[in-house]
Amino acid sequence: MNASPAVMALHQVHKTYHLGAHVVSALQGVDLSVQRGELLALTGPSGSGKSTILNLCGLIDTPDSGDILFGGQSVAALNEDQRTLLRRDALGFVFQNFNLVPVMTVAENVDYPLFLTGVPAAERRERVAAQLRAVGLQDHAQHRPDALSGGQRQRVAIARALVKRPRLVIADEPTASLDSHTADQVLDLMRECGHAEGAAFLIATHDSRLTQRCDRIVALMDGRLV
Repeated sequence: MNASPAVMALHQVHKTYHLGAHVVSALQGVDLSVQRGELLALTGPSGSGKSTILNLCGLIDTPDSGDILFGGQSVAALNEDQRTLLRRDALGFVFQNFNLVPVMTVAENVDYPLFLTGVPAAERRERVAAQLRAVGLQDHAQHRPDALSGGQRQRVAIARALVKRPRLVIADEPTASLDSHTADQVLDLMRECGHAEGAAFLIATHDSRLTQRCDRIVALMDGRLV
C-alpha cells in the first residue's frame, strides 16, 4: 500500500520580494512537507522566511518558482476563486493576536466558518457545541472575547480553526502572548486535536516551550532550511 501524500508539500520553492530598489530573497529552493496529524514547528530569526512559508501554504501568496502540492495535487493551476474555496474549506488559521470578531459571542466566532460554507444550522449548533467542549469553553459560549483571558481567546481561535475539520492548520506565533501555564494548555490542546482529528499543524514560532512539544522542528536561515 502506498503511503498517503503529505497534506502540504513545497518542492524547490523560491520567493523574492521587491522593496523599492531592493530585492529580498525570502525563500531559496525550499523543500518541506507536513504529514497528516503532525505538529511541525518552523523556527528561525525574523526575516528567515517563516512568514513567507505560512503565506504560501495558506494559499495567500504564490511562489516565483517551484511547486506547492496540497494532498498530492499541485495548486499552481488553481485560479483565485479555487484557491479561496480551498483555503475556506481545508485550511484553518490561528494567529498570535487571536483575530476574533469582538462583537460576536464565543459560539458565534466558532460558528462563523461553518456559516460561510453553508453548513445547515442544526449541524452547525452540534459541531460548535462539540468543539467548545473539546477546548473546555462550553460554559463561555455566550461570552464576548473581551470577557475572556488571553489563553481562553486562543482556545476559541483554535476551536474556530478546527470546527470545519481542516486538513491543515497554520499557526503564527500562537503562544507568544501567553504565560507558560496557559501556553502549555494551548499546546496540549493542539496536540490532542491534531492527533484526534488528523489535522496537520504548521507552526511558526520563536517559543522554545512550543518547539520541544512538536513532532518535528525545521529551522530556517536566510530563506533556506538549515
